[in-house]
Amino acid sequence: MTYSPATCKNARCGSLVLSHVARGGYIYGMDANTVIMTLLQRLADGDMTPAECGAELQKLERHVHVGDYARLDPGRRARTGFPEVVYAPDKSEAELQGILQSLRERGQENILVSRLSEELYRRLSDENWASRYYARSRTAVFGMRAPESGTGSVAIVTAGTSDLATAEEAELACIYAGSSVQRFADVGVASIERLLQVVPDVSRCNVCICVAGMEAALPSVLAGLLPIPVIGLPTSVGYGVNDGGINALLSMLGSCAPGVTTVNIDNGIGAAAAAHRINLLVQRRSHDRHSDDI
Repeated sequence: MTYSPATCKNARCGSLVLSHVARGGYIYGMDANTVIMTLLQRLADGDMTPAECGAELQKLERHVHVGDYARLDPGRRARTGFPEVVYAPDKSEAELQGILQSLRERGQENILVSRLSEELYRRLSDENWASRYYARSRTAVFGMRAPESGTGSVAIVTAGTSDLATAEEAELACIYAGSSVQRFADVGVASIERLLQVVPDVSRCNVCICVAGMEAALPSVLAGLLPIPVIGLPTSVGYGVNDGGINALLSMLGSCAPGVTTVNIDNGIGAAAAAHRINLLVQRRSHDRHSDDI
């Protein structure tokens, strides 16, 4: 299933249909040189003004110092395909405010802040800067702009409704990175026919994030049925022996179905980053094959 349209806190951002350490050196140099040459060519061709070119060149900063507590990575999305996500816990309100203000000044949009309390979100939000808070996953989006139609397709499959908080974190990160998402909720193995009903639809996606707690048998079943990569996302949902997700994590790591790749407990951002990259790669290869056929 997919989400229904939802509006953000500030109406100017439009509607959103649902279904983010500094790095330098050789890799950065290659990326930056390519972008610089492209910008200079556009300037020479008259496709942009000197002011526009200068503004774009400013965005190529290796990292942005914010006080003495943060170095932001504005080139991460261009370099890796996945945006920088601000992790809120253990950051003070002043530090979060400084980070968001710095990103805002550089024209950054759709800035994801994960694990943010609603109270702190309200203090950080600005009526002149579009934003939205997703209470279930404790995720906020600042500088919100409705994403363009996504690339490819990522399936997010949850074992139970209780897994939706972690699933939503992964879903939001995928969508704002640029992937199209389909969500299939509450299809755990306790009632296997529910899963079998959605397997054909899941198999048509490029990659699957499987979100499960308790015994976390679902990723193994999916990996045995699907021809696409399965990323296991263990959650801390479950009774005593689940031990905050340890049981689910070990179950996924010890899966007897080859092909299950597992991320950390409740790590929706990590699962989204892996799924988005796989999705982009599949789409790129598909596009290249289509171009060769033409």
